[in-house]
Amino acid sequence: QVQLVESGGGLVQAGGSLRLSCAASGRTSGRYAMGWFRQAPGNEREFVATISGTNINTYYADSVKGRFTISRDNGKNTVYLQMNSLKPEDTAVYFCAAAPIFPVVTGDRYEYWGQGTQVTVSS
Repeated sequence: QVQLVESGGGLVQAGGSLRLSCAASGRTSGRYAMGWFRQAPGNEREFVATISGTNINTYYADSVKGRFTISRDNGKNTVYLQMNSLKPEDTAVYFCAAAPIFPVVTGDRYEYWGQGTQVTVSS
């Protein structure tokens, strides 16, 4: 079992930055690829970014490429999502998730999920 807890969400103005964290516990560290997804009200869950267990490879959705950076510190069992140049359309609940393989952009391939953290970007 893997437990995931997100933090770092909040309210920010357009153009601002936030860094989300996802703390993992249980059977963790580098065994799993980690991903970030988001879901806005009335929308389907959307893939944002993923990083391999080795911390070498990353993959991003086109909508966030160049603005968001995913990283991980396996020593701290934590995954990060640095979000810069935020836009109102980035407003959503952000979830981290763990998958046994990389890269995976569909949520059904992820085995474990956090509870989510709200990000709100005001215009």
